[in-house]
Amino acid sequence: MKLFVKSEKCIACGRCYLNYPDLFDTNDEGIAFVKESANEKDHISSRNAVFECPTRAIQMIESNEAI
Repeated sequence: MKLFVKSEKCIACGRCYLNYPDLFDTNDEGIAFVKESANEKDHISSRNAVFECPTRAIQMIESNEAI
């Protein structure tokens, strides 16, 4: 399982990257993205980020699913 951020839904509230700094970062506009350096263990241990995101921009997908 992997986490993925739908950037068009992100409102840059900061919950994900403040609560899970090893997994999330932001671009210049404050829009979150999943760090490339994050491993599968990081994704699984941070799955609560899906429920904490107010716009549901963070989604959990199967590792082999197309985004």
